[in-house]
Amino acid sequence: MAKIFDARGMKCPLPVLKARRLLRDMEPGDILEIQATDPGAPADFIHFSETTGNRLLETREEDGLFIIRLEVASRPE
Repeated sequence: MAKIFDARGMKCPLPVLKARRLLRDMEPGDILEIQATDPGAPADFIHFSETTGNRLLETREEDGLFIIRLEVASRPE
């Protein structure tokens, strides 16, 4: 399942904090796409994925909109 999180207009760390909450309700293998306008968002989500184990699939920019895609990590047993 894929979910889109519209974080446009939010300043970091809000997109990361809100994405963390969304990821808690998602299943392993689900995809969360974050759409952000804060230029610091890609770096913040790179760090977030490294510290949480969620897989960073993509970061790209399209006309000032940053698209970040994360795959939800497996939950520990």
